[in-house]
Amino acid sequence: MLQPKRVKYRRPHIIKYEGHTKAGATIAFGKYGLQACEGNWITARQIEAARVVLSRYTKRGGQVYVRIFPHLAKTQKAAGTRMGSGKGTPESWVAVVKEGRVMFEIGGVPEEMAMEALRLAAYKLPIKCRVIKKGE
Repeated sequence: MLQPKRVKYRRPHIIKYEGHTKAGATIAFGKYGLQACEGNWITARQIEAARVVLSRYTKRGGQVYVRIFPHLAKTQKAAGTRMGSGKGTPESWVAVVKEGRVMFEIGGVPEEMAMEALRLAAYKLPIKCRVIKKGE
C-alpha cells in the first residue's frame, strides 16, 4: 500500500477537505478521469482497491494513472486508554481529496471500457464521483 518514505511530522494536525481543489482539476495524462464531487479523506487501502479494479477490468491494457497520494497520517489511541496523555500513534495514511480533484486517469483503452472501469472504481471510494473526458 502507499505511504510516504519519511515525513516531517509524525503526528500532524488535521487537514480540512472542505472547499474546491486549487490544483489537479483537469485531466493531464490519460483520456478519461474520475473526478471527486465532494471532499473527504481517502485511505491508502481505498486507493489500492480502486487501482486494482481499474487494472483488472482493462486486463492490464492501457495505462492507469493515480493522481492522489496518502500523505496524512491518521492517529488512533489504543482501546481502553484513559483520556489525556497526548495524541495516539499513527495507524493509517490518508489522502486529502477536495471537491473537483481528478483522482484517477486512464488511457489507451476503448471509451466504453474506460467508462465502465472508472464507474466500478468509484464504488470503492467513500465519496460521490463522476467520470469525465479530456477537454471537459
